[in-house]
Amino acid sequence: MKKIYISALLLLVGLGANSQSLGYQDLAQLFSQDDLNGSARFTGMSGAFGAVGGDVSAVNINPAGIAIFNYSAFSGTFNNRNTTINSEFTGNNIATENQFFNLSHAGAVLVFKTGDSDWSKFALGANYRITKDFSDGFSAFGNNFNTGNDFFRFDIHPATDNSEILFNQAVDKNFNNNYSGEVTEMNFAFSAVHDKNLYLGVSLNFYELNFLQESLLTELNTNDNRDELLVDLFQQNIISGTGFSANLGAIYKIADNFRLGVAYKTPTWYTNIIQDTNYNPGSLTNINDNRFGDTTTIFNDGRAFEDGNDLYFDDYALRTPGEVTLSGAYVFGKKGLISVDYTNKYFSNINLSSNNVNVGDFNPENQFFQNELRDTYNINIGTEWRFNRLSLRGGYRFEQAPDTLAIDSDDLRGYSLGAGYDFGNFRVDFAFSNNNRTAAYNFYPQPELNVESAELNIDNRIFTTSVSFHL
Repeated sequence: MKKIYISALLLLVGLGANSQSLGYQDLAQLFSQDDLNGSARFTGMSGAFGAVGGDVSAVNINPAGIAIFNYSAFSGTFNNRNTTINSEFTGNNIATENQFFNLSHAGAVLVFKTGDSDWSKFALGANYRITKDFSDGFSAFGNNFNTGNDFFRFDIHPATDNSEILFNQAVDKNFNNNYSGEVTEMNFAFSAVHDKNLYLGVSLNFYELNFLQESLLTELNTNDNRDELLVDLFQQNIISGTGFSANLGAIYKIADNFRLGVAYKTPTWYTNIIQDTNYNPGSLTNINDNRFGDTTTIFNDGRAFEDGNDLYFDDYALRTPGEVTLSGAYVFGKKGLISVDYTNKYFSNINLSSNNVNVGDFNPENQFFQNELRDTYNINIGTEWRFNRLSLRGGYRFEQAPDTLAIDSDDLRGYSLGAGYDFGNFRVDFAFSNNNRTAAYNFYPQPELNVESAELNIDNRIFTTSVSFHL
Protein backbone atom coordinates (compact mmCIF):
# COMPACT_ATOMS: atom_id res chain seq x y z
CA MET A 1 0.00 0.00 0.00
CA LYS A 2 1.41 3.35 -1.05
CA LYS A 3 1.39 6.11 1.59
CA ILE A 4 1.25 9.82 0.92
CA TYR A 5 1.76 12.04 3.99
CA ILE A 6 0.77 15.67 3.76
CA SER A 7 1.33 17.90 6.78
CA ALA A 8 -0.51 21.17 6.39
CA LEU A 9 0.21 23.86 9.00
CA LEU A 10 -2.42 26.55 8.58
CA LEU A 11 -2.62 29.82 10.47
CA LEU A 12 -6.12 30.82 9.39
CA VAL A 13 -8.45 33.67 10.09
CA GLY A 14 -10.68 31.14 11.82
CA LEU A 15 -13.77 32.68 10.34
CA GLY A 16 -13.82 31.60 6.72
CA ALA A 17 -15.63 28.79 4.98
CA ASN A 18 -12.93 26.24 5.83
CA SER A 19 -12.51 27.13 9.50
CA GLN A 20 -12.77 24.93 12.55
CA SER A 21 -12.32 27.85 14.99
CA LEU A 22 -15.09 30.15 16.16
CA GLY A 23 -16.84 32.36 13.60
CA TYR A 24 -17.90 35.97 14.01
CA GLN A 25 -21.39 35.09 15.27
CA ASP A 26 -19.94 32.63 17.80
CA LEU A 27 -17.39 35.14 19.03
CA ALA A 28 -20.02 37.87 19.41
CA GLN A 29 -22.06 35.60 21.68
CA LEU A 30 -18.98 34.52 23.63
CA PHE A 31 -17.92 38.13 24.24
CA SER A 32 -21.46 38.88 25.50
CA GLN A 33 -21.28 36.38 28.36
CA ASP A 34 -20.64 37.13 32.04
CA ASP A 35 -19.00 34.77 34.54
CA LEU A 36 -20.57 36.68 37.48
CA ASN A 37 -17.24 37.02 39.27
CA GLY A 38 -17.09 39.08 42.44
CA SER A 39 -16.41 38.85 46.15
CA ALA A 40 -16.94 35.53 47.94
CA ARG A 41 -20.03 37.02 49.61
CA PHE A 42 -21.36 37.99 46.17
CA THR A 43 -20.68 34.60 44.58
CA GLY A 44 -21.85 32.72 47.69
CA MET A 45 -25.29 34.26 47.10
CA SER A 46 -25.13 33.57 43.32
CA GLY A 47 -24.89 37.30 42.56
CA ALA A 48 -28.43 38.14 43.75
CA PHE A 49 -27.51 41.67 44.87
CA GLY A 50 -29.75 43.93 42.79
CA ALA A 51 -31.72 45.10 45.84
CA VAL A 52 -29.21 44.13 48.54
CA GLY A 53 -26.14 46.28 47.95
CA GLY A 54 -23.58 46.69 50.69
CA ASP A 55 -20.94 44.84 48.64
CA VAL A 56 -18.60 46.48 46.13
CA SER A 57 -19.30 43.69 43.63
CA ALA A 58 -22.96 44.78 43.55
CA VAL A 59 -21.92 47.68 41.30
CA ASN A 60 -21.97 45.21 38.40
CA ILE A 61 -25.70 44.59 38.97
CA ASN A 62 -27.02 47.83 40.45
CA PRO A 63 -24.66 50.74 41.23
CA ALA A 64 -27.18 52.23 43.67
CA GLY A 65 -26.20 49.49 46.13
CA ILE A 66 -22.84 50.98 47.11
CA ALA A 67 -24.58 53.76 49.12
CA ILE A 68 -26.00 51.08 51.43
CA PHE A 69 -22.48 50.82 52.93
CA ASN A 70 -22.23 52.52 56.32
CA TYR A 71 -18.43 52.70 56.13
CA SER A 72 -15.67 52.82 53.58
CA ALA A 73 -14.28 49.42 52.61
CA PHE A 74 -11.87 47.51 50.37
CA SER A 75 -12.01 43.89 49.22
CA GLY A 76 -10.00 41.54 47.02
CA THR A 77 -10.81 38.06 45.73
CA PHE A 78 -8.93 35.03 44.40
CA ASN A 79 -10.58 32.33 42.28
CA ASN A 80 -9.64 28.71 41.78
CA ARG A 81 -11.69 27.28 38.88
CA ASN A 82 -11.73 23.61 37.99
CA THR A 83 -13.43 22.87 34.67
CA THR A 84 -14.23 19.46 33.19
CA ILE A 85 -15.39 19.29 29.57
CA ASN A 86 -16.66 15.92 28.41
CA SER A 87 -16.88 15.63 24.61
CA GLU A 88 -18.86 13.01 22.71
CA PHE A 89 -18.17 12.54 19.00
CA THR A 90 -19.39 9.57 16.96
CA GLY A 91 -19.92 7.56 20.14
CA ASN A 92 -16.46 8.27 21.59
CA ASN A 93 -16.15 10.16 24.89
CA ILE A 94 -13.16 11.99 26.27
CA ALA A 95 -12.98 14.17 29.40
CA THR A 96 -10.58 17.11 29.67
CA GLU A 97 -9.96 18.69 33.07
CA ASN A 98 -8.23 22.03 33.60
CA GLN A 99 -7.54 24.18 36.65
CA PHE A 100 -7.09 27.95 36.66
CA PHE A 101 -6.18 30.57 39.30
CA ASN A 102 -6.70 34.33 39.07
CA LEU A 103 -7.34 37.56 40.93
CA SER A 104 -10.98 37.82 39.92
CA HIS A 105 -12.01 40.97 41.77
CA ALA A 106 -10.67 43.98 43.69
CA GLY A 107 -12.59 47.09 44.67
CA ALA A 108 -13.13 49.89 47.15
CA VAL A 109 -16.00 52.11 48.33
CA LEU A 110 -15.65 55.51 50.00
CA VAL A 111 -18.68 56.64 52.00
CA PHE A 112 -19.40 60.29 52.84
CA LYS A 113 -22.16 61.39 55.25
CA THR A 114 -23.37 64.90 54.55
CA GLY A 115 -25.66 65.56 57.52
CA ASP A 116 -28.24 66.91 55.08
CA SER A 117 -31.79 65.74 55.81
CA ASP A 118 -32.63 65.16 52.13
CA TRP A 119 -29.37 63.73 50.76
CA SER A 120 -27.79 62.23 53.85
CA LYS A 121 -25.08 60.10 52.30
CA PHE A 122 -23.22 59.44 49.05
CA ALA A 123 -20.61 56.91 48.01
CA LEU A 124 -17.88 56.57 45.39
CA GLY A 125 -16.80 53.15 44.19
CA ALA A 126 -14.09 51.65 41.99
CA ASN A 127 -14.16 47.98 41.12
CA TYR A 128 -12.06 45.65 38.97
CA ARG A 129 -13.20 42.19 37.97
CA ILE A 130 -12.75 39.50 35.36
CA THR A 131 -16.02 39.64 33.46
CA LYS A 132 -15.29 36.57 31.31
CA ASP A 133 -12.43 34.10 31.72
CA PHE A 134 -11.90 32.29 28.40
CA SER A 135 -9.26 29.83 29.63
CA ASP A 136 -10.44 26.34 28.70
CA GLY A 137 -9.78 23.43 26.39
CA PHE A 138 -11.15 20.14 25.15
CA SER A 139 -10.39 17.27 22.79
CA ALA A 140 -12.58 15.11 20.58
CA PHE A 141 -11.86 12.02 18.50
CA GLY A 142 -13.73 9.49 16.41
CA ASN A 143 -14.81 8.60 12.89
CA ASN A 144 -18.19 8.92 11.20
CA PHE A 145 -16.77 7.61 7.88
CA ASN A 146 -17.36 10.98 6.19
CA THR A 147 -14.17 12.82 5.43
CA GLY A 148 -14.22 16.48 6.33
CA ASN A 149 -11.26 17.18 4.09
CA ASP A 150 -12.52 15.62 0.88
CA PHE A 151 -12.39 19.11 -0.69
CA PHE A 152 -8.57 18.85 -0.54
CA ARG A 153 -7.33 17.28 -3.82
CA PHE A 154 -3.61 16.58 -4.08
CA ASP A 155 -1.63 16.07 -7.29
CA ILE A 156 0.88 13.29 -6.59
CA HIS A 157 3.14 14.53 -9.42
CA PRO A 158 2.57 18.31 -9.55
CA ALA A 159 5.68 18.90 -11.63
CA THR A 160 4.84 16.47 -14.43
CA ASP A 161 1.08 16.08 -14.83
CA ASN A 162 -2.28 17.26 -13.59
CA SER A 163 -3.60 13.98 -12.22
CA GLU A 164 -5.54 14.14 -8.95
CA ILE A 165 -6.38 11.67 -6.24
CA LEU A 166 -9.43 12.21 -4.02
CA PHE A 167 -9.00 10.95 -0.47
CA ASN A 168 -12.68 10.63 0.49
CA GLN A 169 -12.68 7.71 2.95
CA ALA A 170 -12.11 8.77 6.55
CA VAL A 171 -10.12 6.55 8.92
CA ASP A 172 -9.75 8.76 11.97
CA LYS A 173 -10.37 12.32 13.21
CA ASN A 174 -8.80 14.10 16.20
CA PHE A 175 -9.54 17.66 17.31
CA ASN A 176 -7.78 19.62 20.08
CA ASN A 177 -9.02 23.07 21.02
CA ASN A 178 -7.62 25.57 23.54
CA TYR A 179 -8.74 29.04 24.61
CA SER A 180 -6.99 31.65 26.73
CA GLY A 181 -7.52 35.30 27.60
CA GLU A 182 -10.23 37.27 29.35
CA VAL A 183 -12.50 40.29 29.39
CA THR A 184 -11.63 42.55 32.31
CA GLU A 185 -13.87 45.34 33.55
CA MET A 186 -13.15 48.51 35.51
CA ASN A 187 -16.17 50.24 37.11
CA PHE A 188 -16.35 53.77 38.49
CA ALA A 189 -19.59 54.37 40.39
CA PHE A 190 -21.47 57.09 42.24
CA SER A 191 -24.49 56.57 44.49
CA ALA A 192 -26.52 58.80 46.80
CA VAL A 193 -29.37 58.37 49.31
CA HIS A 194 -32.46 60.56 49.27
CA ASP A 195 -34.68 60.76 52.37
CA LYS A 196 -33.06 57.55 53.74
CA ASN A 197 -35.25 55.40 51.49
CA LEU A 198 -34.30 56.01 47.85
CA TYR A 199 -30.85 54.99 46.59
CA LEU A 200 -29.77 56.18 43.15
CA GLY A 201 -26.60 55.17 41.34
CA VAL A 202 -24.67 55.31 38.09
CA SER A 203 -21.48 53.60 36.93
CA LEU A 204 -19.18 53.91 33.94
CA ASN A 205 -17.60 50.63 32.85
CA PHE A 206 -14.43 50.19 30.79
CA TYR A 207 -13.47 46.83 29.27
CA GLU A 208 -10.34 45.24 27.88
CA LEU A 209 -10.73 42.18 25.68
CA ASN A 210 -7.98 39.64 24.96
CA PHE A 211 -8.76 36.29 23.35
CA LEU A 212 -6.68 33.50 21.85
CA GLN A 213 -7.91 30.30 20.27
CA GLU A 214 -5.57 27.58 19.03
CA SER A 215 -7.02 24.46 17.43
CA LEU A 216 -5.49 21.44 15.76
CA LEU A 217 -7.53 19.12 13.55
CA THR A 218 -5.88 15.89 12.41
CA GLU A 219 -7.56 13.66 9.86
CA LEU A 220 -6.38 10.38 8.34
CA ASN A 221 -8.07 9.55 5.02
CA THR A 222 -7.66 6.95 2.28
CA ASN A 223 -8.60 6.74 -1.39
CA ASP A 224 -9.96 3.87 -3.45
CA ASN A 225 -6.43 2.45 -3.80
CA ARG A 226 -5.97 2.50 0.00
CA ASP A 227 -3.33 5.22 -0.23
CA GLU A 228 -3.27 7.25 2.98
CA LEU A 229 -3.44 11.00 3.46
CA LEU A 230 -2.63 12.59 6.83
CA VAL A 231 -3.67 16.23 7.17
CA ASP A 232 -3.02 18.49 10.16
CA LEU A 233 -4.90 21.81 10.21
CA PHE A 234 -3.65 24.26 12.85
CA GLN A 235 -5.54 27.51 13.33
CA GLN A 236 -4.75 30.45 15.56
CA ASN A 237 -7.12 33.33 16.29
CA ILE A 238 -5.79 36.36 18.24
CA ILE A 239 -8.27 39.09 19.17
CA SER A 240 -7.98 42.24 21.28
CA GLY A 241 -10.17 45.28 21.87
CA THR A 242 -11.56 47.82 24.29
CA GLY A 243 -15.16 48.64 25.18
CA PHE A 244 -17.46 50.85 27.21
CA SER A 245 -20.86 50.58 28.91
CA ALA A 246 -22.86 52.33 31.65
CA ASN A 247 -25.21 51.24 34.45
CA LEU A 248 -28.14 53.13 35.95
CA GLY A 249 -29.93 51.85 39.02
CA ALA A 250 -32.25 52.55 41.92
CA ILE A 251 -33.20 50.80 45.17
CA TYR A 252 -36.24 51.82 47.20
CA LYS A 253 -37.02 50.78 50.76
CA ILE A 254 -40.77 50.15 50.81
CA ALA A 255 -40.44 49.24 54.48
CA ASP A 256 -37.53 48.71 56.85
CA ASN A 257 -37.36 45.05 55.87
CA PHE A 258 -38.39 45.13 52.19
CA ARG A 259 -36.51 46.61 49.23
CA LEU A 260 -37.11 46.77 45.49
CA GLY A 261 -34.47 47.47 42.89
CA VAL A 262 -34.31 48.22 39.18
CA ALA A 263 -31.22 48.62 37.00
CA TYR A 264 -30.42 49.10 33.34
CA LYS A 265 -27.07 48.20 31.78
CA THR A 266 -26.42 49.61 28.34
CA PRO A 267 -24.90 47.49 25.60
CA THR A 268 -21.13 47.29 25.65
CA TRP A 269 -19.65 49.05 22.63
CA TYR A 270 -16.38 47.56 21.41
CA THR A 271 -15.41 50.13 18.79
CA ASN A 272 -12.05 48.75 17.69
CA ILE A 273 -11.61 45.00 17.86
CA ILE A 274 -8.41 43.89 16.14
CA GLN A 275 -7.89 40.35 14.98
CA ASP A 276 -4.43 39.19 13.88
CA THR A 277 -4.35 36.04 11.80
CA ASN A 278 -2.95 34.32 8.77
CA TYR A 279 -5.59 33.87 6.12
CA ASN A 280 -6.36 30.97 3.78
CA PRO A 281 -8.49 32.47 1.00
CA GLY A 282 -10.00 29.21 -0.26
CA SER A 283 -9.99 25.42 -0.31
CA LEU A 284 -7.27 23.69 -2.30
CA THR A 285 -8.30 22.34 -5.69
CA ASN A 286 -4.83 21.81 -7.11
CA ILE A 287 -1.56 21.93 -5.26
CA ASN A 288 -0.11 24.22 -7.95
CA ASP A 289 -2.55 27.04 -7.20
CA ASN A 290 -0.42 28.33 -4.28
CA ARG A 291 -3.41 28.89 -2.01
CA PHE A 292 -2.89 26.34 0.73
CA GLY A 293 -0.72 28.32 3.16
CA ASP A 294 2.47 27.07 4.89
CA THR A 295 2.09 23.63 3.33
CA THR A 296 4.81 21.04 2.90
CA THR A 297 3.90 18.01 0.81
CA ILE A 298 6.28 15.04 0.95
CA PHE A 299 5.76 12.37 -1.71
CA ASN A 300 6.89 8.76 -1.58
CA ASP A 301 9.79 9.49 -3.92
CA GLY A 302 11.21 12.10 -1.53
CA ARG A 303 10.28 15.22 -3.52
CA ALA A 304 8.68 18.15 -1.68
CA PHE A 305 6.41 21.04 -2.61
CA GLU A 306 5.95 24.16 -0.49
CA ASP A 307 3.81 27.26 -0.65
CA GLY A 308 3.08 30.14 1.71
CA ASN A 309 0.21 32.12 3.16
CA ASP A 310 -0.55 35.79 3.76
CA LEU A 311 -0.60 37.64 7.05
CA TYR A 312 -3.29 40.25 7.59
CA PHE A 313 -5.63 41.61 10.26
CA ASP A 314 -9.30 42.44 10.69
CA ASP A 315 -10.72 45.36 12.60
CA TYR A 316 -14.40 45.65 13.42
CA ALA A 317 -16.90 46.89 16.00
CA LEU A 318 -19.22 44.89 18.26
CA ARG A 319 -22.31 45.89 20.23
CA THR A 320 -23.23 43.36 22.92
CA PRO A 321 -26.71 43.02 24.50
CA GLY A 322 -28.15 45.50 26.94
CA GLU A 323 -30.05 44.21 29.97
CA VAL A 324 -32.64 45.16 32.57
CA THR A 325 -32.69 43.73 36.11
CA LEU A 326 -35.62 43.76 38.53
CA SER A 327 -34.83 42.84 42.12
CA GLY A 328 -36.43 42.29 45.48
CA ALA A 329 -34.98 41.60 48.93
CA TYR A 330 -36.53 40.82 52.30
CA VAL A 331 -34.31 41.59 55.30
CA PHE A 332 -34.91 39.83 58.61
CA GLY A 333 -33.37 42.56 60.74
CA LYS A 334 -29.79 41.62 61.62
CA LYS A 335 -30.49 37.89 61.28
CA GLY A 336 -30.40 37.51 57.51
CA LEU A 337 -32.00 38.16 54.15
CA ILE A 338 -33.42 36.57 51.01
CA SER A 339 -33.04 38.21 47.61
CA VAL A 340 -34.12 37.56 44.01
CA ASP A 341 -32.91 39.13 40.73
CA TYR A 342 -34.66 38.71 37.38
CA THR A 343 -32.74 39.89 34.30
CA ASN A 344 -33.74 40.27 30.66
CA LYS A 345 -30.82 40.29 28.23
CA TYR A 346 -31.41 41.33 24.61
CA PHE A 347 -29.21 39.01 22.54
CA SER A 348 -31.14 39.70 19.34
CA ASN A 349 -29.68 43.23 19.43
CA ILE A 350 -26.08 42.09 19.03
CA ASN A 351 -24.52 43.90 16.09
CA LEU A 352 -21.26 43.68 14.16
CA SER A 353 -19.94 46.38 11.82
CA SER A 354 -16.75 47.30 10.01
CA ASN A 355 -15.28 49.76 7.56
CA ASN A 356 -12.63 47.22 6.55
CA VAL A 357 -13.28 45.98 3.01
CA ASN A 358 -11.53 42.70 3.85
CA VAL A 359 -14.17 41.92 6.47
CA GLY A 360 -17.38 42.85 4.67
CA ASP A 361 -20.70 44.18 5.87
CA PHE A 362 -21.66 41.45 8.42
CA ASN A 363 -25.19 41.22 6.99
CA PRO A 364 -25.39 37.41 7.37
CA GLU A 365 -24.18 37.55 10.98
CA ASN A 366 -26.53 40.39 11.96
CA GLN A 367 -29.45 38.57 10.31
CA PHE A 368 -28.51 35.53 12.37
CA PHE A 369 -28.60 37.56 15.60
CA GLN A 370 -32.03 38.97 14.76
CA ASN A 371 -33.60 35.73 13.52
CA GLU A 372 -31.85 32.95 15.43
CA LEU A 373 -31.17 34.50 18.85
CA ARG A 374 -33.75 35.35 21.48
CA ASP A 375 -33.97 37.75 24.39
CA THR A 376 -33.13 35.65 27.42
CA TYR A 377 -34.03 35.70 31.09
CA ASN A 378 -31.76 34.98 34.04
CA ILE A 379 -32.77 34.26 37.65
CA ASN A 380 -30.49 34.66 40.66
CA ILE A 381 -31.64 33.74 44.16
CA GLY A 382 -29.52 34.26 47.26
CA THR A 383 -29.76 34.11 51.01
CA GLU A 384 -27.54 35.02 53.95
CA TRP A 385 -27.92 34.22 57.66
CA ARG A 386 -25.86 35.70 60.46
CA PHE A 387 -24.93 34.01 63.73
CA ASN A 388 -23.10 36.66 65.71
CA ARG A 389 -19.83 37.09 63.70
CA LEU A 390 -20.42 34.08 61.46
CA SER A 391 -22.40 34.31 58.22
CA LEU A 392 -23.71 31.40 56.13
CA ARG A 393 -24.86 31.83 52.52
CA GLY A 394 -26.40 29.99 49.61
CA GLY A 395 -27.75 30.68 46.15
CA TYR A 396 -29.14 29.42 42.86
CA ARG A 397 -28.45 30.68 39.33
CA PHE A 398 -30.22 30.08 36.01
CA GLU A 399 -29.27 31.55 32.62
CA GLN A 400 -31.29 30.82 29.50
CA ALA A 401 -29.30 29.95 26.36
CA PRO A 402 -29.75 32.61 23.64
CA ASP A 403 -30.08 30.26 20.64
CA THR A 404 -33.70 29.64 19.67
CA LEU A 405 -32.80 26.03 18.81
CA ALA A 406 -31.11 25.39 22.17
CA ILE A 407 -32.19 22.37 24.22
CA ASP A 408 -32.93 22.55 27.95
CA SER A 409 -29.49 21.31 28.99
CA ASP A 410 -27.87 24.22 27.08
CA ASP A 411 -29.28 26.55 29.77
CA LEU A 412 -26.79 27.24 32.57
CA ARG A 413 -27.82 26.04 36.02
CA GLY A 414 -25.75 26.49 39.13
CA TYR A 415 -25.76 26.68 42.89
CA SER A 416 -23.47 28.26 45.47
CA LEU A 417 -22.56 27.92 49.14
CA GLY A 418 -20.56 30.31 51.28
CA ALA A 419 -19.45 31.39 54.73
CA GLY A 420 -17.74 34.38 56.26
CA TYR A 421 -16.37 35.54 59.59
CA ASP A 422 -16.22 39.16 60.72
CA PHE A 423 -13.16 39.94 62.87
CA GLY A 424 -14.20 43.55 63.37
CA ASN A 425 -11.98 45.64 61.12
CA PHE A 426 -11.69 42.94 58.48
CA ARG A 427 -13.67 39.95 57.24
CA VAL A 428 -12.73 36.72 55.51
CA ASP A 429 -15.24 35.03 53.19
CA PHE A 430 -15.27 31.75 51.29
CA ALA A 431 -17.58 30.44 48.59
CA PHE A 432 -18.02 27.39 46.42
CA SER A 433 -20.10 27.51 43.26
CA ASN A 434 -20.90 24.94 40.62
CA ASN A 435 -22.56 25.41 37.23
CA ASN A 436 -23.21 23.10 34.32
CA ARG A 437 -24.42 23.35 30.73
CA THR A 438 -24.12 21.56 27.40
CA ALA A 439 -23.09 22.87 23.99
CA ALA A 440 -22.38 21.65 20.47
CA TYR A 441 -19.09 22.38 18.69
CA ASN A 442 -18.90 21.82 14.95
CA PHE A 443 -15.28 21.70 13.84
CA TYR A 444 -16.48 20.99 10.29
CA PRO A 445 -18.79 24.00 9.77
CA GLN A 446 -19.37 23.34 6.06
CA PRO A 447 -22.90 21.88 5.79
CA GLU A 448 -22.10 20.02 2.57
CA LEU A 449 -19.62 17.81 4.45
CA ASN A 450 -22.36 16.31 6.65
CA VAL A 451 -20.07 15.81 9.66
CA GLU A 452 -21.86 15.85 13.00
CA SER A 453 -20.97 18.18 15.86
CA ALA A 454 -19.11 17.21 19.00
CA GLU A 455 -21.46 17.34 22.00
CA LEU A 456 -19.89 19.03 25.03
CA ASN A 457 -20.88 18.81 28.70
CA ILE A 458 -19.21 21.65 30.59
CA ASP A 459 -18.95 21.58 34.38
CA ASN A 460 -17.34 24.45 36.37
CA ARG A 461 -16.42 24.21 40.06
CA ILE A 462 -15.16 27.48 41.54
CA PHE A 463 -13.61 28.13 44.96
CA THR A 464 -13.50 31.79 45.94
CA THR A 465 -11.68 33.50 48.81
CA SER A 466 -12.08 37.18 49.74
CA VAL A 467 -10.60 39.49 52.30
CA SER A 468 -12.38 42.76 53.15
CA PHE A 469 -11.17 45.69 55.24
CA HIS A 470 -13.23 48.44 56.86
CA LEU A 471 -11.57 51.80 56.19
